[in-house]
Amino acid sequence: MNTAATQMDKLVTQIARSLVDNPQDVRVNAIEGDHTTVLELCVAKEDIGKVIGKQGRTAHAMRTLIGAVSAKIRKRTVLEIVE
Repeated sequence: MNTAATQMDKLVTQIARSLVDNPQDVRVNAIEGDHTTVLELCVAKEDIGKVIGKQGRTAHAMRTLIGAVSAKIRKRTVLEIVE
């Protein structure tokens, strides 16, 4: 995994751990392609709602941050939230 993907992985992990009740269950898997990196955010089942937020606002905010960082490194990054 390259440095930029590692830093985004750490960013998403830190944000998610500050939101959930079970921070030990937070995992981020980075799947890298040629032009796109997919970050899979895995949290405990009872914490999914906290990560998504009301009407998806929290998830949208995290995706906006990731989009800004990935634009700077000129590589597309997608955040997927999974159980």
